[in-house]
Amino acid sequence: MDFSSKLLENAVYEMSQLPGIGKRTALRLVLHLLKQPAERTTNLSDALQKLRNTVKFCSSCHNISDVETCEICANPKRDETTVCVVEDIRDVMAIENTGQYKGLYHVLGGKISPMEGVGPQDLTIVSLVDKAKKGVIKELIFALSSTMEGDTTNFYIYKQLEGFDISTSTIARGIGVGDELEYADEITLGRSIMNRIPFEGSLKMN
Repeated sequence: MDFSSKLLENAVYEMSQLPGIGKRTALRLVLHLLKQPAERTTNLSDALQKLRNTVKFCSSCHNISDVETCEICANPKRDETTVCVVEDIRDVMAIENTGQYKGLYHVLGGKISPMEGVGPQDLTIVSLVDKAKKGVIKELIFALSSTMEGDTTNFYIYKQLEGFDISTSTIARGIGVGDELEYADEITLGRSIMNRIPFEGSLKMN
């Protein structure tokens, strides 16, 4: 792709580093920004800079937050005895949109994937186990995508929690095998949360 401007080329290159954005799409986005009022680009740049420099991760669940403890964890109306284990912030948003879940969350920050060099030590599993040791949690819901990596992560955490007085469950398979949670429609996801099954039962089904 030939560029008449080095500045344009650099902007397109940086934009194309975003996931799912190829060079043609990046070019279209950059040219769109050039056509907008200057303050629109400035506002976008400022928002990204502020996000990068000041965003926090909740000290309890590791969700993205503006303050030390996120709004969900700080809400006294949430059921602190039930914790839903998810991969990242997008899954929290997807489940919250269903309006069916009233417990807390624990964001792992990924899934165990030896192929990608991601091991248990790269996730927030240790803090989850530490949280379990406090004795407040009564049920842990595994809500990772039903992929090999998701199932491996579920099983690893399950083994780490052996000996604790905590029931473990997994969302019902209304979510297709191999599907990512964030793409499930709200009704299907909501039903999967409400109709969750014991994790031991899911092991026998596999």
